[in-house]
Amino acid sequence: MAFVLSEEQQMLRDSARSFANEKLPISQLRKLREKGEGFDGTTWREMAELGFTGVLIPEEFGGSNFGYLGLGQVLEAQGRTIAASPLLSTALIGASALVIAGSQAQKETYLPQIASGDLITALAVDEGAHHDPSHIKLAAKKSAGGYTLSGDKRYVVDGVEAGLLIVAARTSGGESDTSGITLFLVQGDAKGVSRTALKTLDAHAAANISFANVEVGADAVLGTVDAGFATLEQILDRARIGLAAEALGAADAAFEMTSEYLKVRKQFGQLIGSFQSLQHRAAVMFTELELTRSCVGAAFAALDANANNVAELASLAKARAAETLHLVSNETVQMHGGIGMTDVHDSGLYMKRARVLEALYGGESFHRDRYARLGGY
Repeated sequence: MAFVLSEEQQMLRDSARSFANEKLPISQLRKLREKGEGFDGTTWREMAELGFTGVLIPEEFGGSNFGYLGLGQVLEAQGRTIAASPLLSTALIGASALVIAGSQAQKETYLPQIASGDLITALAVDEGAHHDPSHIKLAAKKSAGGYTLSGDKRYVVDGVEAGLLIVAARTSGGESDTSGITLFLVQGDAKGVSRTALKTLDAHAAANISFANVEVGADAVLGTVDAGFATLEQILDRARIGLAAEALGAADAAFEMTSEYLKVRKQFGQLIGSFQSLQHRAAVMFTELELTRSCVGAAFAALDANANNVAELASLAKARAAETLHLVSNETVQMHGGIGMTDVHDSGLYMKRARVLEALYGGESFHRDRYARLGGY
């Protein structure tokens, strides 16, 4: 399975990196944090104009259908500047959900809006403190006009501004059964939907969302009633691989920043990069980054090839990326010394983003266990 970038994918990567450096620098994240805003609307529209929001969307719905490996280059570039944008929740998760399980009417309604940047989506799945997609209590009861949704979702990424919520609800079975889960498309401004914006560690948008007797029609079902878990896992695996790409980009940028610091910082009259112990630590980071790059590339290539081992590669990529980013973000702070512990320096922002990326949609231990179970252990 090849995952070498084509000439077009390389051009997309270069365009995405240039855009991230110019329009999504870390200084913008600091401004958004001060304002209490999740992302910049003007920058989001520019991303849509460049086609970033429609990379996965078929041409008939206004996208470019450029594939997952192509979108991965954009996500990695965004990760390098730890940018805050709804790209993952909308261009990857929302678009994938509709392409995988959407009816023709749902695709015609929502995919063009995603491609144009007019619609932001959010996946509402977790209800507890830790990621557990099979543990769904939010109830969807059959009603005369469709279904009535009641329950709560926690830490919904980009849930504050989302115009369309993809909600995992229980239509039958016990709260930990994988059967009996159904996915619904719920309008963000529907009656009974209330959102509480969260002040997050990494200054990225997230919300807790409550559903109080929210009425939706039968046409709001995404996929098949009671059989939504398999679709949810497909959507989550794409989200996990996308997060792994972001983590790879963040780790790569943090490593480059640290390497440059080792070349200019002097102690005891010598460049600290000449100290063998620091050289060894830098070498470990480099090798871990290259291993992670291979895992992430293989996962995206498997998605584009519609391979049968996507789930295994998704967990492998997410676990490896989480471990690598944890290591590199820690080393970045430590090797910068005292200034690395201050908010003035960017190293602390990478560490904070790292801790969130590690936990989203399953941490390292979750995915190591899942990888083993998928392998029959």
